Amino acid sequence: MEPFDALSILITLAAGFAYLNHRFLGMTMSIALMLMSLVISIGVILAGELGFPAYHHAERILRDLDFSEILLRGMLGLLLFAGALHIHLDDLADKKLEISIYSTLGVLTSTVLVGTTIYGLSNWLGWELRLVESFLFGALISPTDPIAVLGILKKSGAPKSLETKISGESLFNDGIGVVVFLILLEIATGLGELSVEHVILLFAQEAAGGLLFGVVAGYGAYRMLKSVNNYQVEIMVTLALVIGGYALADALHISGPLAMVAAGLLIGNRGRRLAMSAVTRQHLDMFWELVDEILNAILFVLIGLEVLVLTLNWSFMAAGLMAVPVALLARFISIGLPVTILRRWQSFAPRAIRIMTWGGLRGGISVALALSIPEQCHRELILTMTYVVVVFSILVQGLTIKALVGTPENRPSAS
Repeated sequence: MEPFDALSILITLAAGFAYLNHRFLGMTMSIALMLMSLVISIGVILAGELGFPAYHHAERILRDLDFSEILLRGMLGLLLFAGALHIHLDDLADKKLEISIYSTLGVLTSTVLVGTTIYGLSNWLGWELRLVESFLFGALISPTDPIAVLGILKKSGAPKSLETKISGESLFNDGIGVVVFLILLEIATGLGELSVEHVILLFAQEAAGGLLFGVVAGYGAYRMLKSVNNYQVEIMVTLALVIGGYALADALHISGPLAMVAAGLLIGNRGRRLAMSAVTRQHLDMFWELVDEILNAILFVLIGLEVLVLTLNWSFMAAGLMAVPVALLARFISIGLPVTILRRWQSFAPRAIRIMTWGGLRGGISVALALSIPEQCHRELILTMTYVVVVFSILVQGLTIKALVGTPENRPSAS
């Protein structure tokens, strides 16, 4: 199938599901779109079991789409920039210590905890995962997904301080998680050397290089925005910054996600304040909000449809169900330890650990990373575990997070 035909199907499904949700369900849009596409996918699978050819056609379309390529090299930069564009640097600066700890040490701690536990279960249940493959799963499932988090948190009613911490963490730990994943993937496939020097160098190149590149590219775009007063031109500059900047970061082997976060923060704060007229700000916000909504809709429809490419193995599904509490427990520990220590000097909102644990949603990035794993690294098992955790995260955690933060004692803002 031609890319245009596949895209037309996805947009049509997303628009139809969005309409049905708005008219009849009233759920958070991203959750509703994924749920409806998941139901449709299960229906297609059942139809295939009964001998109808729909399943094979749908599976072929999904495999031709290459979800990993679409998200990691197409949509991710746009979504991260759009999310970072509306984050206030002053809010991030107030929480910089916590966000830095959660997005670095938190990701690494969770990766080790998940990887070690899954490796132990693997030996016990005969899954035959290598330790590095277990850590691969830990790395891709530990970062919270900014695309899922930012969309759902807006409607959860979480205290402002917690919303800032979870949103800021999700923007940065995504890039950190991808870097950790790529390092482990090199080791798992034998393409990289297992040495402390190599790991540190690669991490510095990807993470620090990505942030520095994002600041430089964002500043260049900022200077261009400041020199003109035409909202059409200025919107095109920001679009070129994201698409061209992400492609260049990828070619330079530095972190495109972190680069787009840094660029989005710079344009959304300094650029919005000093380089744009009120008219430009209004049009820029409308444009990027529309980009964000459309791409989010397509992404969550795709997540629901991806069940069609899973290997429907009951033992793999059982492994996925076991991975859900493992991922949640690792999240609880990796968040709980720093919060408990930091509480000696800072105040936190009530139930902060529980809210941050339950609000740390996983999403499409985890699925895309799992799809990029080669077959020789137990790809199907890791993909199935990832998908089960992501579906639980978005449907169960996403639907109940508002109830968790909605009690009166959770509403007052705390630092």
